[in-house]
Amino acid sequence: MKLFSTLAAVAAFATIAVAADGVTFIPHDQVSSALAKGGTLVTAPDLKVSGSHRAAPGQVEVHEKETDVLYIIEGEATFITGGKMVGGKLSSPGQFLGTSIDGGETHHLTKGDVIVIPAGVPHWFKEVPGSISYYVVKVIKP
Repeated sequence: MKLFSTLAAVAAFATIAVAADGVTFIPHDQVSSALAKGGTLVTAPDLKVSGSHRAAPGQVEVHEKETDVLYIIEGEATFITGGKMVGGKLSSPGQFLGTSIDGGETHHLTKGDVIVIPAGVPHWFKEVPGSISYYVVKVIKP
């Protein structure tokens, strides 16, 4: 049984094809799974692509070296950017999590919207009335 699980994991990973020129292809079934459950699709030294789904608000985030590009696929949310993070604590190198934002700008995100959050800017899914699915592209500064 353990051998079968290992082979299934290898087969799933093998369907992500990276061409000699660096082009990465991810099949639609893996993209759909990442959007439904959340998950990383591509990891490279200068970027990361993930599918995300949430049905509740989150914590405030600040990334010192990552610009986030969000593309909303389904749903809606109240999203706050800027201002000052309240209750911020280092969660991992260059990453901070907090409890709220003092000030900031409110955005009502809906299907089809794109929002770009530069590195160092607090951001927060403050309200998620139903659920929201979105892609995140993290552009990583050296």
